Amino acid sequence: MLETRNLTVRFGGHVAVNGVSCAFQPGTLTAIVGPNGAGKTTYFNLISGQIAATSGEVVLNGRSLAGMSPSARTRAGLGRAFQLTNLFPNLSVLENVRLAVQATRSGRHLRGLNLWSIWSDHAALMRRAEEVIVAVAMTEKQHRPVASLPHGDQRKVEVALLMALEPEVFMFDEPTAGMSVDEAPVILNLIRQLKADKSKTILLVEHKMDVVRELADRIIVLHNGALVADGEPAAVIASPIVQEAYLGVVPAIAMTHGVAAPQSDFAPQMGMTETP
Repeated sequence: MLETRNLTVRFGGHVAVNGVSCAFQPGTLTAIVGPNGAGKTTYFNLISGQIAATSGEVVLNGRSLAGMSPSARTRAGLGRAFQLTNLFPNLSVLENVRLAVQATRSGRHLRGLNLWSIWSDHAALMRRAEEVIVAVAMTEKQHRPVASLPHGDQRKVEVALLMALEPEVFMFDEPTAGMSVDEAPVILNLIRQLKADKSKTILLVEHKMDVVRELADRIIVLHNGALVADGEPAAVIASPIVQEAYLGVVPAIAMTHGVAAPQSDFAPQMGMTETP
């Protein structure tokens, strides 16, 4: 189980994440939502170790990850995909995935033994990489340099790298950002496949509420770095505090007095309508 305990980070006088405590159970997909600047990506960065917490801690299976680097947290079981692809652009799809597989394995390729042993170990790594590539439907493009692929295919490769790392926790930060209507379903199907494995925990930052409604078992809402709502999707979306303060829905009282409530950047993407 992944937990954040009173997780906080300050940049000067600004509190970007403010005392967030949450526990994420295996077999669940939790969507993390909120208006722009709410602290969602910063929260992810604290969990994965890209930035250090001012106070609080991240705990995985009872073990504190405090002071651990991002690579050490990856080895501990955290897998992170970013808003922007984070790949080796000049290497092929297969080599990108093979490197991810290699990063998780001990073997002769790390110990400099005889050439036959090194070749045998390398072949095993390549077989596992090819299995992952089949799972993301990239076999026909496995020998192409990543830089030559369209954006949607690069996102698929990034999911393949996460799968190759075999983490306990998958963290997706706006996985369909910048993708066309035709490209996005491929990534969402991959997340559905991962969700079917009930031993895995999935965290998803996403602005598209139709995606959240379909995939999420739970929604947490951040605003100004603080946790303001947490629960089943239908209950959270219907919550007056979320609709009025964070989704930009016009409250009934404002409509009565002819005053328009302020609209958040989050609202147009949520598919919400004004209350009558």
